[in-house]
Amino acid sequence: MFVIFGAGGNVGKASAAALRRAGRDVRAVVHSAAQAGPLAEMGCHVAVADLHDRAAVARALEGAHAVQTLCPVPRHHDDPANAMRHMIDVSVDALRTNPPPHVLALSDYGAEHASGTGITTLFHYVETQLSGVDTRLTFLRAAEHMHNWARVVPFALSKGVLPSLHHPLNKRFPTVAAQDVGALAAQLLLDDKPPQHSPRVVSVESEERVSVIDVARTIGELAGRPVAAHAVPHEQWLAMLEGAGLGEQHARLIIDLHDAHNAGCIDVQAGVSEQWFGSTTLAQALAAIVPHDAARSA
Repeated sequence: MFVIFGAGGNVGKASAAALRRAGRDVRAVVHSAAQAGPLAEMGCHVAVADLHDRAAVARALEGAHAVQTLCPVPRHHDDPANAMRHMIDVSVDALRTNPPPHVLALSDYGAEHASGTGITTLFHYVETQLSGVDTRLTFLRAAEHMHNWARVVPFALSKGVLPSLHHPLNKRFPTVAAQDVGALAAQLLLDDKPPQHSPRVVSVESEERVSVIDVARTIGELAGRPVAAHAVPHEQWLAMLEGAGLGEQHARLIIDLHDAHNAGCIDVQAGVSEQWFGSTTLAQALAAIVPHDAARSA
């Protein structure tokens, strides 16, 4: 049994689908029964589990041959870092008690840094905690997800401006499509060859790095209207993120992350990480985000 935590998300759903296509039994773990439908349709066994509930996590792990785990960001929690650490501790405790033969943790570029990277320090924490589990470990570090731009696409289309915390606007940075992360995760879970190193660290990004200017141009081309990239002044970051619905502590974690990103601290860990590349282009990923009728409604 392959157990996929976060199977209702973009990456987890892609992993579950790839494993089902390979003919494997999959237990898809979701936080809400409302997410079960598409997973059940593809033949997954669906389990509902709150990642704060150790007993529920332990039940989801029963009989697992391999496990894909993640730590979701609690967007609306007053203290997201503390909530994430608690979910990590619960999952790691359950895995220590009943370790499956293989655990793959979804992580992020920059997870090797213990501090100074905002929300990415939580992925350092999950990697560190999992290193104490007696099992084969794979850390799959993904670049910034292309679908994250969906949060600002409506604003970009209505105002003709794409706001960004990436500075400078012409700086090229790694991104990746969620479906490519999920497909690679499934491939790594299916790989039964003994790893050369433990834990195995794998990084994944798209074949071409992009700038915010590229993102704005691509959105504009898909929508059939001009969209210009705009570097939001640093002093406006907090107010902008809070205006988007983030709590202050969550917003500051995002600010610290982008400060590290802009300083060049978020990238592949040279000499440690295997490098893989996803085939989905920025245009392909954004085509699924930009409304199909955007050009007609301009």
